[in-house]
Amino acid sequence: MTKKLPLSGRRVAVTRARDQASELGLKLSALGAEVIELPLITITKEISKQDLADVLLELGGYDWIVFTSANGVRYFFEEFFRLFDDIRSLGLLRFACVGPATAKAVADLHLKVECQPKLATGEALADAMIATDSLDSARVLVVTGNLNRDILVEKLEAARAIVDRLQVYKTEQTDVSNDAAADDFRKHGADAVLFASSSAVDSYVDQAAALKLAKAAKPPLLGSIGPLTTETMKHRGLPIAFEAKTPNLDSLVEALIKKLGK
Repeated sequence: MTKKLPLSGRRVAVTRARDQASELGLKLSALGAEVIELPLITITKEISKQDLADVLLELGGYDWIVFTSANGVRYFFEEFFRLFDDIRSLGLLRFACVGPATAKAVADLHLKVECQPKLATGEALADAMIATDSLDSARVLVVTGNLNRDILVEKLEAARAIVDRLQVYKTEQTDVSNDAAADDFRKHGADAVLFASSSAVDSYVDQAAALKLAKAAKPPLLGSIGPLTTETMKHRGLPIAFEAKTPNLDSLVEALIKKLGK
């Protein structure tokens, strides 16, 4: 007799940007789940040419470069390798990252991450960098998106660091009112909806009318990837059924299995 997979018969909605949903979707499908790709956000590269030129001209003068997401790593290095053909053009930069996914994106480039906090938040990263006693008059480049909170930069500046920001991408809400997956979600619901970012939570709430379930649809349990997403869910009034122990996709899947698995 064939053993049932732990998520067999479960419908799970994934709310990541469409070009990033496949990794999580494949993990869920391999466990037997029916995956609904509900792309509530769109992430695209957006960089000021002037800001990029200013940063790259002074790249060797920075002491630290800070990445707040894997998207930041991706888009920064796309531009870096477009203009430089030698990784040594980075100079003697030290790397700091929020969260394991961001750190892995840097490590995949054979670069050493020297500062990564246990808790994947900007505030925790600032505290970890301050603990290195290296920030007094240090020049720090923070690579961000358009929705990053100010707490990281504020804390670094309070520690007497000289901080420059470089935005390399933007996150926007995706209109799901005419999306086929959203229509399927409205009609049938799901066993769970997984949130991997605060921006996806905001989009889900802001587009509640376009995601309103039919009377016969199954109301889903809502799961969070980590503390920042959970904080946003609480702030927006969403009930949290489960949260990943550590803020990464594998841990989110494990929490889902623990909640709904067979």
